[in-house]
Amino acid sequence: MKLFKTLFLLALFVLFTLEGYSQEITKYDFLEIIVVQKANNRGKVKRIKVEEQTSLIGQNISIDEIEDIEETSTLLNYMNSRDWEFLDRQSVVSEDNDPVWMSYIFRKRK
Repeated sequence: MKLFKTLFLLALFVLFTLEGYSQEITKYDFLEIIVVQKANNRGKVKRIKVEEQTSLIGQNISIDEIEDIEETSTLLNYMNSRDWEFLDRQSVVSEDNDPVWMSYIFRKRK
């Protein structure tokens, strides 16, 4: 019985002295790109607007390159080729003939 208690205390000691490991939380950079599309012209891009964001610092993309893109599919391919993952899209439409404002959210692992 004394040997069992000793082994139990030793096992308990080893259990609590082991370094704990936990799952690491993945951190991402997020980037918002505003795409203005013509309302009644099958999604033709009128303008792409990117504001200065901290997630652009040190990345292999530039605001000028993004704003020169003329189609949403080209934008998605461009961002995908530079390892930015498409995350979400939201749109705002005010009137029938007004342009559609689309907010595209991308993320990249840090």
